[in-house]
Amino acid sequence: MDSILRRGDREFSNGDLYSGEVKGSLPNGKGKYEWSDGTIYEGDWDEGKICGKGKLMWSSGATYEGDFSGGYLHGVGTMTSPNESVYSGTWRMNIRHGLGRKEYCNSDVYDGSWKEGLQEGRGSYSWTNGNRYIGNWKKGVMCGRGVMRWENGDLFDGYWLNGFRHGSGVYKFADGCLYYGTWSRGLKDGKGVFYPAGSSKHPSLKKWCRSLEYDDTGKFILSRSSSINVEELRNTSTVTRSLSVRTSASGTTKTSGRISDRFTDEKWRTSDPPPRDFLCHGPLSKSARSSGSGQSEGQDKNRIVYEREYMQGVLIRETVTTSADKSHKIRPPNLPKEVKARSFMTFLKGEHNYYLMLNLQLGIRYTVGKITPVPRREVRASDFSERARIMMYFPSNGSQYTPPHKSIDFAWKDYCPMVFRNLREMFKLDAADYMMSICGDDGLREISSPGKSGSIFYLSHDDRFVIKTLKRSELKVLLRMLPRYYEHVGDHENTLITKFFGVHRIKLKWGKKVRFVVMGNMFCTELKIHRRYDLKGSTQGRFTEKSKIREKTTMKDLDLAYEFHMDKLLREALFKQIFLDCAFLESLQIIDYSLLLGLHFRAPEQLNDVLEPPNAMSDQESDSVGSVEVSVPHEPSIPPKGLLLVTHEPNSVNTAPGPHIRGSTLRAFSVGEQEVDLILPGTARLRVQLGVNMPAQAHHKLRQDGEEPGTVELFEVYDVVVYMGIIDILQEYNMKKRMEHTCKSMQYDPMTISAIEPTLYSKRFTDFLLKVFPEKA
Repeated sequence: MDSILRRGDREFSNGDLYSGEVKGSLPNGKGKYEWSDGTIYEGDWDEGKICGKGKLMWSSGATYEGDFSGGYLHGVGTMTSPNESVYSGTWRMNIRHGLGRKEYCNSDVYDGSWKEGLQEGRGSYSWTNGNRYIGNWKKGVMCGRGVMRWENGDLFDGYWLNGFRHGSGVYKFADGCLYYGTWSRGLKDGKGVFYPAGSSKHPSLKKWCRSLEYDDTGKFILSRSSSINVEELRNTSTVTRSLSVRTSASGTTKTSGRISDRFTDEKWRTSDPPPRDFLCHGPLSKSARSSGSGQSEGQDKNRIVYEREYMQGVLIRETVTTSADKSHKIRPPNLPKEVKARSFMTFLKGEHNYYLMLNLQLGIRYTVGKITPVPRREVRASDFSERARIMMYFPSNGSQYTPPHKSIDFAWKDYCPMVFRNLREMFKLDAADYMMSICGDDGLREISSPGKSGSIFYLSHDDRFVIKTLKRSELKVLLRMLPRYYEHVGDHENTLITKFFGVHRIKLKWGKKVRFVVMGNMFCTELKIHRRYDLKGSTQGRFTEKSKIREKTTMKDLDLAYEFHMDKLLREALFKQIFLDCAFLESLQIIDYSLLLGLHFRAPEQLNDVLEPPNAMSDQESDSVGSVEVSVPHEPSIPPKGLLLVTHEPNSVNTAPGPHIRGSTLRAFSVGEQEVDLILPGTARLRVQLGVNMPAQAHHKLRQDGEEPGTVELFEVYDVVVYMGIIDILQEYNMKKRMEHTCKSMQYDPMTISAIEPTLYSKRFTDFLLKVFPEKA
């Protein structure tokens, strides 16, 4: 008889009431439940649990109507809050998750993808003042590629991070002016090109802007004009979080996590609003914006164009050119580069390159997973031998030891696994973090090679690791030097020499072998690297053609226009280690190594007084995303100090794992010879290590004859943060290099060419760096 459905009314001892169909003693079918606090549910039940379609009304005035499962809001439904904001879309276990549309009480509207209660994925947000953003979101803030259009007609199409413009983009003013450039935390930072209004010579926005209606593979994504239709979502898969309405066999009661007024408190609102100070970057200057006006059509070919460079929103350098100037080809820094044919492994293009990355990830995941459980021990001579290898075949269908995968079949070889496992631990790398950085779902991305080797470079998604293809000769050198390398980096924790984390080989099914080395990224930092230099100390051919210099071009010795003055103790520590590292390389007969130097410039302090404060933001409802005002066209103000050294406080600096986590904190003479941190006001507090976060003053050298006459250098001295390391240490002074030295010595001064005897190379290298980092007078 218990299996027969029947209607029943029941009042519980806690004051709750139920009326409707029951199965045995449990609500089942249609029914209405009233809690003692005034909350009411009316709809479907399944053996004592709210399941199916129904309507839930809280005593606070909030209502939900839609799908339920197991006592949770789960499926498709509409929530109306007491403040009259309305969300219609998909839910997963009480949390907004999937496609949905939310109309806020202040009339703002978000229409797009949600994840765990926050905006994430593609979406559109419209403010009541007429501003609108269409693009990517992450954890409730604008993040990734997106377009912001302001009510005054200004438009920005580019990349965002945590609600700020961050990365490359194009800003189009309502009057037709265009600025192509890069931003950092909402400020112009780096090189860009400004085109005055009326110029017909600027690149078409169509080349920059892809329609947001499609992703990179051409698949349809959320439309700009889309609105969420609840009925259309009924058959879509959904996802969401906690609080449940549970009913027990003894009666329908609410647990401590029951559905109640708590659905409408802070945890049910949209995520914390993104920062409200990501203001519109206004016109670069009134004169620049008006320079294009008043010119006739016939004069258009001679339009003035401004190539500019910014540091944290401050203009520091400007070159004025005209569209008719053929000697200086103007190319916006953010348009896609043309890909040129490589001289090495040209088959690694397109689909093959994609397979190669997949194979690399599969192999590293296998190797690290296999070697990590082995108990740690000191390395032995046998760990460096030719027999110290892990080999495995990876068929696409999988095997007893390998998982199936979507790449092509390949054979994997891992060199000296125990040695590199110990090196990773020596460099304080966690095995799980290492695998997630390289083998995670976000994958690897290819980066352009700064050298002539033709090697392919990949960068991990979190920028911590660089993976480089090796020639067979380079692999042999690395394996020969590995015992000495292991000893050197073990004895010198502050070494500037490249950190190696693994060496691998992939053999593809048609027989091609590709060798890789995994290294630490010396420029893994939250700061923007404005300049990159590869310094050898030689001069023959060591310059970069001006027409080829881009935002991230690695320049050479003759391009360096600065000297760097450091704190006395910082400089002493730097050169002590440089001499040790060069002696090590010299003992191995290594040449052609270089100092990779990265510079982060701070905006000149003397400009702060002339900068005007940012616009005040209207205080919106905390549940909505702060609007963006553009009425005052000025850059936000920058901090009053460029750099500041303070006593080191371990708990005050970022300790996130990365390639720089190993190495002692340096002492500074200016802070009483104590260990120091570097403070960049308004930006970060960083631990100062050798080659990492090192403060200096960059003194610009006098103008050289070859420097562009139209370029104006506005300042002579800058505060900089320096990053450096010694790279390219796999070239021996062998017979080929001896012959190169002999041939080139007949044409050039032997001391100006790269290929010279290791002792001379080391001395020339260190002598050059002593001039680059001179002692303070």
